[in-house]
This record gives sequence, C-alpha cells and structure tokens, in this order.
Amino acid sequence: MTELDGAEVIGSGTGAAAHEALHWRVRPAAARAAVLVLHGGEEHNLARPRPLNLPLLRMHGFLRALTRATAGTDIALGTVRYRHRGWNGARADAARDALTALDELAATLGPVPTVLVGHSMGGRAALRVGGHPAVTGLVALAPWCPAEDPCDHLAGRDLLLLHGDRDTVTAPADTRAFAARSRAAGARVCGYTVTGSGHAMLQRIPDWHRATTRLTTALLGLHPFPAETASALALPPTSSEALTLPLPRQPRTAPTIQGAPD
Repeated sequence: MTELDGAEVIGSGTGAAAHEALHWRVRPAAARAAVLVLHGGEEHNLARPRPLNLPLLRMHGFLRALTRATAGTDIALGTVRYRHRGWNGARADAARDALTALDELAATLGPVPTVLVGHSMGGRAALRVGGHPAVTGLVALAPWCPAEDPCDHLAGRDLLLLHGDRDTVTAPADTRAFAARSRAAGARVCGYTVTGSGHAMLQRIPDWHRATTRLTTALLGLHPFPAETASALALPPTSSEALTLPLPRQPRTAPTIQGAPD
C-alpha cells in the first residue's frame, strides 16, 4: 500500500480490485522498465468515462510513438483507467487511480523503473503520485499545477515539463512555479515552452509526439538526453534557469537506441 498526500493509506489493498486501473498496451515476458500514460479529464465530474473518450484518444498518438520507439527493448507500456471523469476536489480521484495502477504494475512486473507520462489532469495525477517507489522520472504535458499541490515527494526524480504558450486551460505560469518549487525540493527539472501551441496540443503535434518520445526513452536510459535537457537536469536547487526552454523543432529521425535500462 502507498500513501497519497500523507493523509490516507490507499492503493491495491483498499478494495480497488473491482476497478482495473491498469490497462496494458505492451507487456513483455520479462520487462526491464515500464511507461505509464495518463490522459486528461475534468475538474469536477463523478461520471464514469466512456471506453473511448476524447482525452484518451488525444494520447493515442503518444502511445503509438512510444510503442514504436521501445519495440524490442523489453519495456512495458500501460495506461491508467479512471473510475471518474473528474479530479473532484479533495477526493483526487485521478491520483488514486494512478496510485492503484502503479501498485498493480509493481505487483505484476516487480520493482522495475517506471516513467509516467501525463497530460493535463493526467499530468497532475502523475505529479501527485511521482513519489511512488517505482517512479524514476516524469514527463508532464500541459499539466494542471495548482499552487497548493505538494512537490517534496519528487526529490530525486527527473521531472520534464512541456507547456504551450497559448494554453488557456491550464496556466503555463503555474507549471513554471511548480517546476521551480520541485527543483528547490530536490527534483532534477527541465521545463520546455512549446511556442504557438495550446492545451489540446493540436498545434505542432509532431513536435509534441517526438519530444515526448525522445525524453521518455532518455529517461529509460535507452539513449542520452538532448544536451539542453542534460544541462538543465544538472542545475542546482537554487537555479531558476532552464524552466522555459523553447522546444525546438523535433527531427524525424529517432535517436539510436544504445541499450536497455539497468
């Protein structure tokens, strides 16, 4: 069992078996690492999501790119299934489901290093549960980052954040503030601004997909980070640099896979 927000012990031991929070897309016989993708949602909504919904469909391009990039590397790939469409205030339903999925993943695969990729509400959920023992890195896409959300639990993790400068749904300024607080708390942080793109990531779609895939596979240790990312992750906790790096146009050619994670 794992703790959320230091308040209530929840996870695979709370009777959540009726809801399968983890949906596998790729599950090797002996996985060396894993990626868990979390889609967006709503601020308040207790209705059950439909099997095919727009926030989930928005992540299919990322899932396809990640599946291609990790083929043959013994990397497991899964998604989180939510019980409710919304975050729902103090209930933090999406985070609870993410935590259950991580517990299920660890129980199935063992203690493999796991990278979380989340968009919007899914980004908030990923950041909230990023202190789970399995999590080594996170990629948050246009995340929802309220000022009251904690970040101390992200110490020792690699945190990569991408946010469009035309986003009117979740505030880029909130993401920058969360990035700075997380670095001060001991996370290794790099922040990117996707110039010309909004919350739905409809502008510069190839750059979103390629950058997320490159950064995720670098977090998995399959190839080096881009130079600017590596430099940002090495900055001291007091630095305010490299939290709004302009995301460059991403090359079509995928980086060469150098090996599997340790």
